[in-house]
Order: sequence, then C-alpha cells, then structure tokens
Amino acid sequence: MRIVTYNVHKCRGLDRRVRPARIASVLREVDADIIALQEVLSIGGATREMDQARFIAEELGYDYCIGENRRLSGGAYGNVILSRLPWRHVHNYDITWRGRERRGCLRVDIETGVSSSGSSTGSSNSGGGATMGTLLHLFNVHLGTAYIERRHQARQLVGDKILGSAELTGARVVLGDFNEWTRGLATRLLTEQLQSADVRLHLRSPRTYPGALPLVHLDHIYFDPALELTGLTLHKSRTALVASDHLPLVADFRARG
Repeated sequence: MRIVTYNVHKCRGLDRRVRPARIASVLREVDADIIALQEVLSIGGATREMDQARFIAEELGYDYCIGENRRLSGGAYGNVILSRLPWRHVHNYDITWRGRERRGCLRVDIETGVSSSGSSTGSSNSGGGATMGTLLHLFNVHLGTAYIERRHQARQLVGDKILGSAELTGARVVLGDFNEWTRGLATRLLTEQLQSADVRLHLRSPRTYPGALPLVHLDHIYFDPALELTGLTLHKSRTALVASDHLPLVADFRARG
C-alpha cells in the first residue's frame, strides 16, 4: 500500500502560476493508493480548475473528502484525502489555537481489505490500533507556524479525542505538514505512540523543504507498529520541482504478518 503526503500550496507553483493539472500530473507519477494533501482551495461553482480537490480527484479517478478549516476566496480551504480504497468514516477535528489561523486534522477510516496475515478479509480486527486488520485510520495534519501553537496542537493530537480515542480499532497513520523542523513537542509525543518514517534512513538528506533547495524537514509520516515501512522516497520529478514549494513524501507499507 502506497501513501503520500503533499502540501500543494493552493496549487501555486514556484513560477507563481496556479495549475491544479500539474499537481494531478505529479500525483499520477507517484501512483499512490491514498493521498493526503494540505493547503487545498476548492471554490464550488467556479471554473473546474478552481475547485481544486474535485479537479484533482476527477483527473486521477479517486474518491475524495475535504476537511474545511476556513473559507478563503469564497471556497473551502484545508486538508484533502483522496483514495482508491473505500472508506467508512470521515471526521475533521478542530485543532485551532487562540485566534491563530484555523487548523484541522482530517481523519478518514479506510477499508484496506488486507488482514495482518496478508489475506483478504471482510471484517476488521480490534485492538486499539495494535493490529492492522482491514481498517486504517488516516490522520491528515497541518500544524501551525508558531511554537506555542504547535505545542498545543501536539497535545490535542495525542489526546483521548483524536489519536487516543477508544473508538479506533485499526492501525493509525498520521502524516502531513507539521511545520516542525527540529525535534519539538509534536515529534516527541508522536514518537512515544507511533513509529516515525525517518527520512535520515531512506533519503540522502533529512531536508525536504523547500523542494528545489531543501533547508528543513517539515513533512512527516508516523505509523503504528502493525505496519511495516518498506520504502520512503521524496518524489523529485521535473514537474514536481515546480508544481509546489513542497515535494510529495511517499511511503510504502505492508501489514506485519
């Protein structure tokens, strides 16, 4: 199973042009099963390309859902998840901190159809995120830019209403743009519960942003031990280098037997 996180910067590339078709082209190159996007602007009733989530989903043939965090230019602005696989539940958590820009964590429960033994099955296993089962809880996150803001959001994420919720029965994957380039509280709290897709072990450089000349590491993926990370890449095609100021971080997983 391939999962990607990608901050698309409202589909505005380094050339300042807004081109959702370029983002779709990059994602077509990646060929992921599940896609988590941040900074997506979808203006309904306008031209097709102005409704960015719908445009990208239709171009790729995926289902999609939007976690609207605020209104911008008359449209929904926030995180988006696209999937080839069916899902059963969607919820957008408000993790805004004291008058700062509204931020959210978009959760989608996805039916993978693959058990922890690797066989197809129609029922999910229980265990509070301890087993893979057929259900994957995906959390698409975009944290704030202020230090105190991110500390508050990190505590919310690991609390009993989001990642610690008793209703979670499958493996968890938390990914997105954490705006954290040092080992801050979000990193420490998440690695107490989950494993980190450590870019230092898979990439030549631990820096992932900005894409053309990376200086810091903002995009992260965390996952339950029920999953095994089999590959991690930063997609650097010619189109990807201009389509956004971020690059897609691509993770390949399989269920542990």
